[in-house]
Amino acid sequence: MTATLIWTVAALILVGVYLSWTAGRLDRLHTRIDAARAALDAQLLRRASVAQELATSGVLDPAASIVLYEAAHAARQAEEEQREVAESELSQALRAVFGEPEQVEVVRGAPGGEEAAGELAAAVRRVPMARRFHNDAVRAARALRRHRKVRWFRLAGHAPFPMAFEMDDEPPVALADRPA
Repeated sequence: MTATLIWTVAALILVGVYLSWTAGRLDRLHTRIDAARAALDAQLLRRASVAQELATSGVLDPAASIVLYEAAHAARQAEEEQREVAESELSQALRAVFGEPEQVEVVRGAPGGEEAAGELAAAVRRVPMARRFHNDAVRAARALRRHRKVRWFRLAGHAPFPMAFEMDDEPPVALADRPA
């Protein structure tokens, strides 16, 4: 009887330690999602800011400036529910304006254009990486949260179910191939 009680207590302690470890792992994944989302937000804001600066610099033709400015402004001002759509529209505007290498060369030829084109190219390249890191963290947390033990013991607590950030983030070819 004593041996059975000891084994039962030991098994309960092991289950408790395992559940505690799993809850800690889930908490770390949620922290990683928060950090990745902050990094993604920073990269999206940087891309929109650089695009807006370039649109108001007078380097682009008026039609391209208006298209780029409106898309960048909409991306910066978008509510969370419309953010993915606004960022996708900014990507499409960037591809429309900088779809041809000649347009990038025009920007580079203007005073201060080399730096502006370099900043925009860097921002455009970093957004897909930041989005990939965020979505990878979301995927890992979702996989862990789908396990029965996490659901049965409510190890996720009151944390909202993580959502991936889906957007069109394909950079313009003329900017994507540009060295930093």
